Amino acid sequence: MPINLSKGQKVDLTKKNPGLKNIMVGLGWDVNAFDSGADFDLDAAAFMLGASGKCPTEKEFIFYGNLEHTSGAVKHMGDNLTGEGEGDDEQIEVSLKDIPSNVERVAFTVTIYDAEPRRQNFGQVSNSYIRIVDADTNSELIRYDLGEDFSIETAVVVGELYRHNGEWKFNAIGSGFQGGLAALCGHYGIEVA
Repeated sequence: MPINLSKGQKVDLTKKNPGLKNIMVGLGWDVNAFDSGADFDLDAAAFMLGASGKCPTEKEFIFYGNLEHTSGAVKHMGDNLTGEGEGDDEQIEVSLKDIPSNVERVAFTVTIYDAEPRRQNFGQVSNSYIRIVDADTNSELIRYDLGEDFSIETAVVVGELYRHNGEWKFNAIGSGFQGGLAALCGHYGIEVA
């Protein structure tokens, strides 16, 4: 049975699951009945962060335009343009042993594509969650339901994996940003054209 986290809660991943090597991070959401006249295209991304809290280079930003890190440690499984249907809307695979030693944290985010022109925000999104699954046994280890705490935000840092004393932990963050993907990129040291 998975551990259900609340905002700000931290939990050990590898200490409690010593054989854990590969995880699948599933992100899901539903769009409320509100109709803005355009599809909601939510995008999951992973920012691989060094000690400074920033991405060492643009290669450590994994998203629909850069699906896999050169180390093979973090792999985005593809863009879902509508979020239709049950289960995970987007998935990111992580090989814990392959994460480069200069990467201390991996932040998982969700943004709304073209939010401003489409007049969309996370106040119109419900049932958002992140879950961590042991990819080798397919058992769900952690689940964090974000709740309905958002109104005008167009980007959310959902949670992050981080290295602590040689073990991997997970922190349920759930903090919103205005300014979409560009604001997140700026926060993590990636320059946006």
